[in-house]
Amino acid sequence: MKRRASGILTHITSLPSRFGIGDLGPQAHKFVDFLSQSGQSYWQILPLNPTDSAYDDSPYHSVSAMASNPLLISPEWLKRDGLVEENDLNPIPDFSREKVDFPLVKEYKDKLFEAAFMRFQKQSPQQDFLCFCQENSDWLHDFALFEVLKESFSKRAWNDWPVEFRERDDEALKKFNRDYKNEIKKEKFLQYIFMLQWNELKRLCRQKDINLIGDIPIYVDYDSADVWSHPDLFKLNHQKQMEVVSGVPPDYFSKTGQLWGNPLYDWDEIQRSDFKWWISRLDRVLQMCEIVRIDHFRGLVAYWEVPASEETAVNGKWVEAPVMEFFERLSKRYLHLPFIAEDLGIITPDVKEVMHHFDLPGMKVLLFAFGSDDPYHPYLPHNYEKNFVAYTGTHDNNTVRGWLENEAGEDEKTRISRYLGKQVQPGQVHWDLIRLAMSSTAHTVIIPIQDILGLGQKARMNRPATDQGNWKWRMTSQHLQSAEHTPLEEMTRIYGRL
Repeated sequence: MKRRASGILTHITSLPSRFGIGDLGPQAHKFVDFLSQSGQSYWQILPLNPTDSAYDDSPYHSVSAMASNPLLISPEWLKRDGLVEENDLNPIPDFSREKVDFPLVKEYKDKLFEAAFMRFQKQSPQQDFLCFCQENSDWLHDFALFEVLKESFSKRAWNDWPVEFRERDDEALKKFNRDYKNEIKKEKFLQYIFMLQWNELKRLCRQKDINLIGDIPIYVDYDSADVWSHPDLFKLNHQKQMEVVSGVPPDYFSKTGQLWGNPLYDWDEIQRSDFKWWISRLDRVLQMCEIVRIDHFRGLVAYWEVPASEETAVNGKWVEAPVMEFFERLSKRYLHLPFIAEDLGIITPDVKEVMHHFDLPGMKVLLFAFGSDDPYHPYLPHNYEKNFVAYTGTHDNNTVRGWLENEAGEDEKTRISRYLGKQVQPGQVHWDLIRLAMSSTAHTVIIPIQDILGLGQKARMNRPATDQGNWKWRMTSQHLQSAEHTPLEEMTRIYGRL
């Protein structure tokens, strides 16, 4: 990321597909072709971990920090590879082309996966599958076991399971492994198939010189295979309950802060283990992507710790993490640190010092640049430094057009018009901001596909602080065809980003 280049932010779920959700099949391959033809160097995605309906299927909440989301497996590739037949695919529900109906997708694909697994069971040899299981043994069996246990106990959280399973009693787990051998194998099979399809997509990206940028949430969920199998790495009491939880303190935007409720890491224990679990987690993502965006990076420097009994984040405290030791260890493992630090919001000098010391690029978001009449605002393009990634917006923002039409005040519209040197127009503002980002000195520019298409707020991916109706937006095949006829390639060439 030390040269001028650009790319597009689009999550896999947002791709076109006949099967209710974007997947790793033909349309993903077409999207790579589009990236290549338009001169792009990067495809940024959101986390690939399994999602949970309890969290509105947010990719930032998962039962596993290591596993991948089986809903992204392509039915077409399953058919191509002889794991399902045409009659297994039909009937296809009347899926919406513009939104993901996660419950309906899951119901449909569960039946498909059952058929694929039954056919796979009859195949031999299964040496590649066994090798995959062995190579991922540090997380795969615990994840598969956790999933089957959770299903057996009516999806209750692991701390509400019978004590022998909650405490991971060896004899109880051995018996469960024997009794549910096939169910556990099926979970591993789905992870194996995902990886086969992902590796095929990644090979195509490499052939087309497209680098994949992944995303890693800083925290994991309490009800996850990670906490169940590694409780010693988290701040839990003797009953394995959370005594402190994650959040952020009160600020200009919230008088009570934000109470996220994730378990906090026991960094002393993690450091004693030479950061093994965190390194395994990063290795896992870097098997799949060339670069990783670390969400809420400042939490690796110091994190806001709130007693679990609190109802708001007001009564918390800052606790330092061993960030220098952590990144010194990472520097020995990776030739170059392939990370983007998500440094949005209020960032303190200690965070900037760590980023500078390890030469980590931060983020600049254009939609944040016009809130005040300040020519030195850090998000205005003329103030950018090279080692940053410039965005028009992220998955947490409205689209550029949606922002102008529904959120921007008159002062902001005046400032953006003055900055552009012309009256801002809803039908053109997305290309105006894309041009600002492309012409900036930032080495890297990433544009959400919604802004390439000039879509309004109905195409927004997420509204922070809301827990319903997010993560569902999809583009249609017509959207992808429209994207091919935009000025993207020309603008990429003009500003030296090919």
